[in-house]
Amino acid sequence: MSHSPADPDADRRALQIRLRKITGQLKGVETMIEGDYDCAEVLNQLTSARQAVKALAEKIISDHLEHCLAANTTAEQRRKQMKEVTMMLKRYVE
Repeated sequence: MSHSPADPDADRRALQIRLRKITGQLKGVETMIEGDYDCAEVLNQLTSARQAVKALAEKIISDHLEHCLAANTTAEQRRKQMKEVTMMLKRYVE
């Protein structure tokens, strides 16, 4: 992440922990499929993983808005960042 919060290392570690949890959830889904678990149980686990990915994306978007956009001082920088954020949000919403 390219912003500079008060403790970027702590923020990065927190995001990495979230991502490792999501990875664990998806590996769990793989194990469930290999183990021929009930479809409803697999879908429940997938729903949890999807919500975790959504929460991670929202955290990154929030951090970006709070730290990156606030740091821009010129009108040109703000315009460029707003264009970037608009494109990012369009992809996120799809």
